[in-house]
Amino acid sequence: MIHLTDVPPRQGLVVFLNGTSSSGKSSIAAELLPMLDEPYFHLPVDAFHAMRSRVPVPPDALGTVLHRTWQGFHRAVAGMAAAGNNVVVDHVLSAEWRLRDCLAVLSAPDVVFVGVHCDPAELERRERERGDRPAGLAATQTAQVHAHGVYDLECDTGRSTARACALRIKEFLPHRPRPTAFERLRERLPYRLPEHPPEQG
Repeated sequence: MIHLTDVPPRQGLVVFLNGTSSSGKSSIAAELLPMLDEPYFHLPVDAFHAMRSRVPVPPDALGTVLHRTWQGFHRAVAGMAAAGNNVVVDHVLSAEWRLRDCLAVLSAPDVVFVGVHCDPAELERRERERGDRPAGLAATQTAQVHAHGVYDLECDTGRSTARACALRIKEFLPHRPRPTAFERLRERLPYRLPEHPPEQG
């Protein structure tokens, strides 16, 4: 039996994929995990929304419910990494507070921030093919998702396959520069954790 005292403490690495809906983040994650030399957990934000019960939420409470889900997701990722687990996150930072919250709760030196891009025409085609996203959703997200403009690495799934993007990330990991994108953004976008979450998403 393994005792808690036998498990050496460490900080896990977070590979943070940020892009619009349908940009290919989950496809990259699916290709990346089998390539990596250590175990990694794939934690997509959509999975956290899917875990919520189907009890109807009144329209005036929906913003609060969604906001709390996102905040909980960020802290779940931070907790997994703080316990020494490596994590691949896919997220849509389509509101500035989400980025600021992630900067506040994640260990900035241990985050590899990856921008996932795709041209608008291809995003629109993928939305039509998927059929489970509102038409034009990705287009409305694009400007804010990448507004901060700082990444450790960027890839374009309209120009490269998900596998090629995953291979670039794998090859980048042993040569991560310092300061990281999260360290630079934390200096630029300071954020104090709220005592009570805002009521809107």
